Amino acid sequence: MPAKPRKIPQRQCVGCRTMKDKKALIRVVKTPEGEVVLDVSGKKSGRGAYVCPDSACLKKARKSRALERAFELTIPDEVYDALEQQMEQA
Repeated sequence: MPAKPRKIPQRQCVGCRTMKDKKALIRVVKTPEGEVVLDVSGKKSGRGAYVCPDSACLKKARKSRALERAFELTIPDEVYDALEQQMEQA
């Protein structure tokens, strides 16, 4: 019997709403302290949402308030600006 292929975890981008491999997306985390940060390692504790490594998807998520709905809190503009800068550096 052939070996069963491993399942690749899929996640939905909050910007473009497409399903992609988890490893191809960047995780945005609301930490237990209520801080919203990019989680490049994918291991930080807290509530996570996923976005494509593309600033256009982050802009769509910002416009549709997708991250605010996912985390159930209001996200200030400075946080979105910081996320965009971190994404460009990564």
